[in-house]
Amino acid sequence: MQPTQHVIRIAILWVVLGFGAGLWSPLESFWLWGGAVCIVALIADMVAARLLSVPVVERALPGRFASGVEQMVSLTLRHSGSMPLHVCCYDGLPEEATSKEMPWVGSLPARGYIKVEYPVMIKERGMKKFTPAHLRIFSPLRLWTRKCRSGETQSTRVYPNYEPVLRYALLAMANQTEQMGIVKKNRAGMSREFHQLRDYQLGDMLSHIDWKATSKRLLLISRDYQEQRDQTVILAVDCGRRMRAHDGGVPQFDHCLNAMLLLAYTALRQGDHVGIIGVGGSDRWLAPVKGVQSMTTILNHLYDYQTSTAPSDFSEAAQRLMTLQRRRALVIFLSNVRGEDGHQLVAPMRMIRQRHVTILANLREASVMERMKNPATSLDDALEVGATAIYLEERERVLGELRAHGVYTVDSLAEELPIALANAYLGAREMV
Repeated sequence: MQPTQHVIRIAILWVVLGFGAGLWSPLESFWLWGGAVCIVALIADMVAARLLSVPVVERALPGRFASGVEQMVSLTLRHSGSMPLHVCCYDGLPEEATSKEMPWVGSLPARGYIKVEYPVMIKERGMKKFTPAHLRIFSPLRLWTRKCRSGETQSTRVYPNYEPVLRYALLAMANQTEQMGIVKKNRAGMSREFHQLRDYQLGDMLSHIDWKATSKRLLLISRDYQEQRDQTVILAVDCGRRMRAHDGGVPQFDHCLNAMLLLAYTALRQGDHVGIIGVGGSDRWLAPVKGVQSMTTILNHLYDYQTSTAPSDFSEAAQRLMTLQRRRALVIFLSNVRGEDGHQLVAPMRMIRQRHVTILANLREASVMERMKNPATSLDDALEVGATAIYLEERERVLGELRAHGVYTVDSLAEELPIALANAYLGAREMV
């Protein structure tokens, strides 16, 4: 039990009256009787507060959360007492969760209930727990508050932000993926899989004319091709300590996961298989799956991926990948490569390139690029710009060396990575 501000105000008033009674004796009896009444009221109100029934709290969580996205949570507070109850409720949110509308303060009707909905944002992925709600029950005279907890512990999954995937899905239904910047490349004469027969059009290659169908219909008929399906895409994500840095308030690792989701959905829509392997502090492996319905499997596999403080061992990752994926595939490696990684990265990438088509998706830090845009007005600024230029030059040298060995590279800012990676995948499919 804790006193409220009303008790503090009453105590201050009683002390002031005591000073007044000392200066003017007629107030003494009023001061004594007032103190007695206040003590009786305090004791009676405390007893009444202990007898009040605790409201039952029922929580309804959404099916899933996306990191950094607000979701609505519903609380139902049920009161079985015969008197209205004034309460302050703060739900048992996970440590990583925030809500602008908590705590909630209001009155519960006698033998009734109130439904409260409030938005919750959880920034970290993984399995999170909502503990019983914290309640402060006010006494009938609101002189005391009683603390208690009500409700059950519930678990929920927080997935990577798949909003770009949903946008792509909606646009794809209307054949408008170009609005996101994703361009489907279907180069005439370079596709490997027969699609359909169609009427000859001016500009078609003569080698694409189906002479057998032409002789039957007495009309030129061309064979139409599409990009080959049933290929395999392996997404290798760096889970080492270099990916723990934040970019725009979000860990770089989460930016990579968001890009992976869009790429996985794009590949599954193309009819390809998608597999996932963790590199650096994680040895998890998801064997290639196929079909758009497999996005659920990919989400359930990725949602609790976490970075570690271990360094990334690219050589060990390359050997493990070569063992797990023997069939030729398109391997897309996501990391944040720096100049000092050259001697550790080039050899493993060359080994993977001998069997697989390889793309290195490199995350470029927005803060570094901003430093190059801002003018230098002092010696310290000039030193920072010079160090940043050297840093970028060393990174470009490593990427250039990888390109010289046949490894495709994507160097993009976090906000541009999902689209850049999807376009790189569509451009490299024909090489598998």
